[in-house]
Amino acid sequence: MEVHEAKAFLAVAEELHFGRAAANLRIAQPPLSRLIKSIEKSVGAQLFERSTRQVSLTPAGAALLEPARELVAASEQARTAVAKSMTGETGRVRLGFAGASINRQVGELARHVRTHRPGVHLELHGSQFSHTAMQKVLGGSLDVAIGRWDFIPSELRSSVLGHEEIMVVLPSNHPLADAPRVEMSQLAEESWVILPSGPGAALQNRLTSLATAAGFVPRVAQVAPDSWTLVVLVAAQIGCALSLDTVRDNVASDGVVFRPLAQPQRPLDVQLMWRAADPNPALCAVVRLAQNLYGDPRGQAAEVPGT
Repeated sequence: MEVHEAKAFLAVAEELHFGRAAANLRIAQPPLSRLIKSIEKSVGAQLFERSTRQVSLTPAGAALLEPARELVAASEQARTAVAKSMTGETGRVRLGFAGASINRQVGELARHVRTHRPGVHLELHGSQFSHTAMQKVLGGSLDVAIGRWDFIPSELRSSVLGHEEIMVVLPSNHPLADAPRVEMSQLAEESWVILPSGPGAALQNRLTSLATAAGFVPRVAQVAPDSWTLVVLVAAQIGCALSLDTVRDNVASDGVVFRPLAQPQRPLDVQLMWRAADPNPALCAVVRLAQNLYGDPRGQAAEVPGT
C-alpha cells in the first residue's frame, strides 16, 4: 500500500461516507471510489460494505486501520526528519580540539549545542593538535576544529573564540622562577620541551620567532605529546617550555611556575575553523551557536557554512 492509498482509505474509514471523504481529500468522488477498489484488489479483500444508505468497515478494513495509520505516520516522520536536517535542527558535527587549554570552550559549546540544538549530535575528538586538526578538516574527517593557527587556507573559514597569553614554563627551582617577567634572551642557553609542530602551529611558530628575535635557536630536549606531559617534563627539569595562560589555569602544575615574557606579546587567537564549502546544515547551526556564545573579539561578522 502506498502512502496516498493509506490516506484515502483512512479518510473513508473515518467519515464512512465517500462524498465527505473525497471533499476532505480535495478530489472528486469517482476517483476516490476507483482508488478504494484498487486497494481492495491489491490486498485481496473487501474493505467496506457499501449500500445506498451507509458505508461500514468490514473486518478486513478494521484490521487495516492501524497499519495504514502507521504508514501515514512514518511518512510524516520521514518528512519531518528531512525538514529538520535541512534547517540544522538534526545532524552530526565532528569537532576536533587539542585538550587541556581548550577544554573550557569545548565544554561550554557542547552544553550550548545540547540546549539549543538537542537534535544535533556533537561528536568530540580530543588530542587533535592544531596542524593535524587543520589537515583533518581539509580532508573531511573532521567538520570543525578549535585551535590556534597562524594562517588559514583559502578553502577554510574561521571565527575567533578568545585570546590566550603566551607564558614561559620553568621548573620551580629555576633561577628565574621568582622573576615577575622573563626576557627571552635570558633563556638562550636553556633546553626546551616543545609540542609537536607542523604547518600553521601557532604556539611553536611563536617560539621560533621569539627565539630568533632574541638571537638564538631553541635547543629541543624533548617533544611532548600534550600539554599535561609538557608540564611534567618541565617539572622533571628536562627543560623549559613555551605555553599559555589557559594551560596554567587547567593543568596541575606542581613543580613548575608560569611566567609572562617581559616584551609585550600579541595574544594567540583561539579559533573555530571549518570548510567554507561544507553543505552540512548542522555544521552551520553549530558555527552560529559558537559565534553567538563567544562573539568575535575582532569585532567582525565571520562567515558561516553555506554563505
